[in-house]
Amino acid sequence: MAEKALVLFSGGVDSTTCLGLAIERYGKENVIALSVSYGQKHEKEIEASKKIAQHYGVEHLYLDLGAIFQYSNCSLLSHSTEEIPEEAYVEQLTKTDGKPVSTYVPFRNGLFLSSAASIALSKDCNVIFYGAHSDDAAGSAYPDCSDAFNQAMKDAIYLGSGNQVTIEAPFVNWTKADVVKKGLELNVPYELTWSCYEGGEKPCGKCGTCIDRAAAFEKNGVKDPALD
Repeated sequence: MAEKALVLFSGGVDSTTCLGLAIERYGKENVIALSVSYGQKHEKEIEASKKIAQHYGVEHLYLDLGAIFQYSNCSLLSHSTEEIPEEAYVEQLTKTDGKPVSTYVPFRNGLFLSSAASIALSKDCNVIFYGAHSDDAAGSAYPDCSDAFNQAMKDAIYLGSGNQVTIEAPFVNWTKADVVKKGLELNVPYELTWSCYEGGEKPCGKCGTCIDRAAAFEKNGVKDPALD
């Protein structure tokens, strides 16, 4: 049986690079993109994911897990009373006393990967790709992006699927600048992506993910094409 990949796909920089990598490795006919809604404040990423999936010509699935997060007051969620911080993650971490940042959605990647494992088994996929990278894991800002978490989930999903499905986080030890470098090599359509935590007409440029994204493109000596 041919290798077939399911890619967790938000429509942002990391997951779109992951999608491009999977397509290069397996061919678009053997890649499925899975976008998950979690009750976030806007639909900009979902809209971006649809355009990118069409660009690549891959099957695109959609899953709504918003109800699971109804009890959380994470600042990314539509019902939250918290404001999204307008500063870099490293600055946010100085105020969290070792806990994740306020934009950490409780165990989100664990839920996404578990759901993806079920869908992967149903769609005859034997590998799940997701775009976790070391910048997000640093300082436990997003602990479900760490290498240790990835290894634990990989073991659990492999065992729980009867040794049929594994997960791969190809960027887990890379910086976001490394991810962008790879994406530029793959001609990833970054002009179609959306990363900003706010849902305005244009990226806010002030939230943690906007700051990280801008720095990643700057380190590669190119302008972010989504800002043109």
